Amino acid sequence: MSLSLWFQRTTNARTATRIRRKGGAMMGMEMLILHTVGRRSGEPRETPLSWFADGADRLVVASGGGDRNPDWYANLRANPARVAIELHGSSPTPVTATPLDGAEREQAWARIVEAQPRYAKYQKKSDREYPLVRLAAR
Repeated sequence: MSLSLWFQRTTNARTATRIRRKGGAMMGMEMLILHTVGRRSGEPRETPLSWFADGADRLVVASGGGDRNPDWYANLRANPARVAIELHGSSPTPVTATPLDGAEREQAWARIVEAQPRYAKYQKKSDREYPLVRLAAR
């Protein structure tokens, strides 16, 4: 395992523990733990992510990963039936993960950058358009 992968997994584990113990807010954003399955390994993965309300659903932004989409997004796409979210004080809940596109994505993106302008700054630094994913309880 590379040093950067080890660091990312260690950071994710610490952040997930913090969310479970102290609550789901960090840096002014609500956080959840996304449960996926590794697309190559088949191993369970946990990724802390900020989320944004969309009615009863939650939106997440695939903003990490540098020039490519983050691993959690690839895992989610490879195993869409094996996705769950965990909020502070709850057990993992299975969700349906739907990537957004077109006008639906644009409307959701506008709400996200209004709530957290930092995402617009992050997007400007990237050559790829950040995927947005709706997470809906099953």
